[in-house]
Amino acid sequence: MEKWDAVGLVCDSACLLQCQSWVTARTCNRADYVYLPLPRIACKSCGVVLHPLQLTRLQRWLIDHDRHDEGLQTLARLHSGGNTADAYVQAEYEIITAQLADEHLHAAKTYKELFKNKSNTRRIILACAIQASCQMTGISAIQYFSPAIFAQIGISTKQTLLYQGINSAIGEVAQFIFFFLIDSVGRRKMQIGGNLVTCLSFIIGAALLARFPPSTTDTAAHWAFIVASTWLFNFAFCAQGTMSWIVPAEIFNTATRVKGISIATMVSFLFNTMIGQVTSVALAKVGWRFYLLFVVCNFTNALFFYLFEPETRGVTVRQRIAAMRIERVADMANSLSRWTICSQIPPGLYREANGRRVPKSMST
Repeated sequence: MEKWDAVGLVCDSACLLQCQSWVTARTCNRADYVYLPLPRIACKSCGVVLHPLQLTRLQRWLIDHDRHDEGLQTLARLHSGGNTADAYVQAEYEIITAQLADEHLHAAKTYKELFKNKSNTRRIILACAIQASCQMTGISAIQYFSPAIFAQIGISTKQTLLYQGINSAIGEVAQFIFFFLIDSVGRRKMQIGGNLVTCLSFIIGAALLARFPPSTTDTAAHWAFIVASTWLFNFAFCAQGTMSWIVPAEIFNTATRVKGISIATMVSFLFNTMIGQVTSVALAKVGWRFYLLFVVCNFTNALFFYLFEPETRGVTVRQRIAAMRIERVADMANSLSRWTICSQIPPGLYREANGRRVPKSMST
């Protein structure tokens, strides 16, 4: 998928989510409000229809499905302005073809095969941890139970849904911004920074809920809670939430990606369901103290990413398959350690052609 295809995808999602948020807000009616799923169903149905129309087929997918000419043309558009005879394009095409043949030969046929070597097991554990950590930021509690949460500080349901509409707009703007920062800032830094900011927003929210009861009419407290616990939180979460889907896809090779991502996605929905089941009970039983759970989880998420998550910025799929090795590097400054990707390229993988380094064909 080319960059502007992804931008179009984000813009479509933004429009659909905004329609959903504002239509839902306008259909509520004070205490006798009954949730109507129609706006959500309509918006998501439009997304299912529109999003595939925005996508350019990936070159690896095309070659893998015996559409070699289209795959070669896609490579040419990406690297040489449409020139399919370019040395770089031809070399990369041959490398992809050879890699796909090897992956078909050694692809995991069952889930059990994913755990036969330590490298794959480590990737699966990391992908599952990233997905679980995303849910434990508290995003599901905020999205699903915002009227109940806001009511604890005296904000009505109708006002809450209107503020959530603004919150959705902020989230889409944040997604758009972070989309362009992924490669310049790096995945790991965005996840660590996002979790630390969401941790801070929950600390502020817990303090406000503890200080101001539901009967409060303090407008300043209301706005402080709205800005810190929803708008700031949502903006910061987009850094972590986006990476929770990008990084797992990047740490697997093609042979194990489908099954590996399916396990990670299952973990995501398990934690999502758990948060959905316990939030309403926890709010009724312990009130603002429930926020402390997410304070701790966001901080430990950031610590986990610092210690164990590899940085995949600038490491191509080809390099990860041909040269990726994960090594433990001692951090002498603070006696901690972290996992990093060694992106050294094996000798002989590149050759000189037309005055630049290009991938050496694996068929030669």
